[in-house]
Amino acid sequence: MDFGLKDKAVIVTASSKGLGKATALELAKEGARVLISSRNEEELQNTANEIIDLTGNQHIHYTTCDMTKSEDIRSLVETAISKLGGVDILVNNTGGPPAGGFQRFEDDDWQYAFELNLLSYIRTIREVIPHMKSNNGGRIVNIASSSTKQAIDGLILSNTFRTGMVGLSKSLSRELAQDHILINTVGPGRIATDRVAELDQLNAEKRNMTVDELRSMSEKAIPIGRYGEPDEFAKVIAFLVSDANTYLTGQSLVVDGGMVTAL
Repeated sequence: MDFGLKDKAVIVTASSKGLGKATALELAKEGARVLISSRNEEELQNTANEIIDLTGNQHIHYTTCDMTKSEDIRSLVETAISKLGGVDILVNNTGGPPAGGFQRFEDDDWQYAFELNLLSYIRTIREVIPHMKSNNGGRIVNIASSSTKQAIDGLILSNTFRTGMVGLSKSLSRELAQDHILINTVGPGRIATDRVAELDQLNAEKRNMTVDELRSMSEKAIPIGRYGEPDEFAKVIAFLVSDANTYLTGQSLVVDGGMVTAL
């Protein structure tokens, strides 16, 4: 299927590694012109070069951006306009907040998680909407977590603000539909990324288990029987932001191999 992504102007945030990187790579394979971002310039440069080498797509650009800073987000979108000529697609992504239960965190922790995992998405969307409207449409995907369907123990900050993304996307899908802008939320389950490896290490230590034992236990709870690969997650996003998707908006999906049992 031709997704119609060739030469589309795309921003993928927090994309020097993990799910952001996998998404940028998948969209680059489809011929999109992609701007990647993160806080680490060296990692960004290495990732951009890797994507170019793997895809032959020369239209891969990068810029540093701290997603907790409004001025960085404004500069990110300005760079996209300068380098890509516009913004057709936004894939919002950030790193996860610290793990822990309610008693661990003070006001500053909650404020930081809010700015990182919800306000950043609000700011980025606010910046791109005028450009999408002038292009007579666009696509936005907010990367969240499977916790939008089923809370994850020990991740109260993520559970709280990732769920907020769902409300944001649902509300905006109704406001932006008349402008031909489709917006959805996609949450990963157990996808084999550094973030999941870090959480597995923490949980293994807490349970006095090895990481291999914990992973084996986790895989038994997944009907498909294994962790997902980043490219499997990225392919779902590629569909959602493509011309193949003309009617799906305001939805919250999880890519989890059937792990989540909540409706």
